[in-house]
Amino acid sequence: MGMHRWERVAQASGLMAADGTVTSTIFAEMSALATRTGAVNLGQGFPDADGPEHVKDAAVAAIRAGRNQYPPGPGVPALRRAVAQHQRRYYGLDVDPDTEVLVTVGATEALTAAILALVGPGDEVVTLEPFYDSYAAAIALAGAVHRTIPLHPGPDGFRLDPAEVAGAFTPRTRLAVVNSPHNPTGTVLTRAELEVVARAATDHDVLVLTDEVYEHLTYDGATHTPIATLPGMAARTLTVSSVGKSLSFTGWKVGWLHGPAELVTAVRTVKQYLTYVASGPFQEATAVALSDDDGATSTYLTELAGSLQDRRDLLCRALSDAGLAPVVPRGTYFVVADGSGLGHDDGAELCRELPGRTGVVAIPVSAFCTPGGPVAEELRSWVRFTYAKSTTTLETAAHGLARLKG
Repeated sequence: MGMHRWERVAQASGLMAADGTVTSTIFAEMSALATRTGAVNLGQGFPDADGPEHVKDAAVAAIRAGRNQYPPGPGVPALRRAVAQHQRRYYGLDVDPDTEVLVTVGATEALTAAILALVGPGDEVVTLEPFYDSYAAAIALAGAVHRTIPLHPGPDGFRLDPAEVAGAFTPRTRLAVVNSPHNPTGTVLTRAELEVVARAATDHDVLVLTDEVYEHLTYDGATHTPIATLPGMAARTLTVSSVGKSLSFTGWKVGWLHGPAELVTAVRTVKQYLTYVASGPFQEATAVALSDDDGATSTYLTELAGSLQDRRDLLCRALSDAGLAPVVPRGTYFVVADGSGLGHDDGAELCRELPGRTGVVAIPVSAFCTPGGPVAEELRSWVRFTYAKSTTTLETAAHGLARLKG
């Protein structure tokens, strides 16, 4: 008898033990450890401060105005228009809000619904590796085959090898998932790297699904380039983002995707049987944020990116001073660091020790890799920390991390 679908998901996510039992995720384990020990939780990527007041006020106004019942299936019209305006303002993309935009329950639903809609058993899906953990689970749910392109650490951050990009695509490849700015490494793919991926996708007639939730959170002059803006790519690309990371409202779960109408229709057909609809008042508030008629959102985004860059620098200094070796990220909420310099060749074991030794919780990078695969082995000693916390919290973490060197 073949594997049940849930078993494929557990196996793809590294949750199935050798005896067939299913364990909890490392994320749940580390969060429970933080609660039990009172350690500073730098493992989970959510901010400890809310987003802009004018957006919260818009949500309250929507609730008081009675926008509390089911919103339209494709999403509130004002939000679909605002997504189209946002893409035109920032990237010059021409998007039809009526046929080419779909509002989802966060970016995770957009990504999962797209994978379920566009691939099936025997199809191959290419992602970068390390990868956000939901990608592998969604690919397993679809019954598809997961292939990866490694990101390798170096003096210029984590980078792609063009030969490995080309080698990941085969005649059976149906979809490529591109995540930039990238979780967990914090790299921002260059235009040249995106062109290599785009060339492979075009040569093999592959659709592209992008995860751009950190699009506004880049540092040191790094520029986020949506792959849909490259020549010929808009016709084969579904672009995903959300309000969670850029505007610090992770609990609102308002996401969206846009792309060619026929692809959006396919995703909507699946999405309506996952959650149907959600977040009516928060959709209204997100429309206000993305429309940005008075510039308040743009100001917030600029200030947030500057503040995160300062907090990134604080945490990177603390990691370096503690004897860990961080790769300075140019985007996202996260920094990864190598523990091998302190004699730790197993990042998972290091993460289990950190709360007791330093009062800090982190996540092993191997949790974002194919279990037992070559990238998991290459990055076995690496751990991920978030700096999307207050300066006070990060200073407390820095004080604790200093104990490592002692």
